[in-house]
Amino acid sequence: MNLNNIQPAQGAKHAKRRVGRGIGSGLGKTCGRGHKGQKSRAGGFHKVGFEGGQMPLQRRLPKRGFVSLTRNDTAQVRLSDLQKLPVDTIDLLALKQAGVVHANALSAKVILCGEITRAVKLQGLLLTKGALAAVQAAGGSLAE
Repeated sequence: MNLNNIQPAQGAKHAKRRVGRGIGSGLGKTCGRGHKGQKSRAGGFHKVGFEGGQMPLQRRLPKRGFVSLTRNDTAQVRLSDLQKLPVDTIDLLALKQAGVVHANALSAKVILCGEITRAVKLQGLLLTKGALAAVQAAGGSLAE
C-alpha cells in the first residue's frame, strides 16, 4: 500500500446535491426550499430554539435545581478498598495507581463501608467520622 493508492471505501462519498438545474432534477426553480418566507432566502435562518417571537420553551419552563461543576472532583473510597491495597502509606496517587479512584479525581474521601483490620497511614485524604474511628481502631493514623 502506498499513500497515492489510499482512497475512501466504496459508497462512502456522495455526490454533492446540485440544485437549480431544471425541473427534471426534482430540485429546480425553488431548489427544495418552498415558496417565499425566511427559510427560503440566503442567510435566512434564525437561532436554535427560536419560535417566531413566542416565548421559547427553555424560557417558559421554570429554573429548577443546581448542578455542581465540581461534583466529580472528589472520589469516594471504601474502607474495604483500603484493606485490599498492598501499601501501608496511602495517598491520592496510590489510589489512582491502584485504579481505586479515577484519574481525574482531585481529592478522595474515605467512607465507612466494609472493614479494615490492618494499620495504614493515610496522607492527604478526607475521612468521615466513622471511617476515621475505624482506621484508628485498627491501629492506623491520619497524617495531613
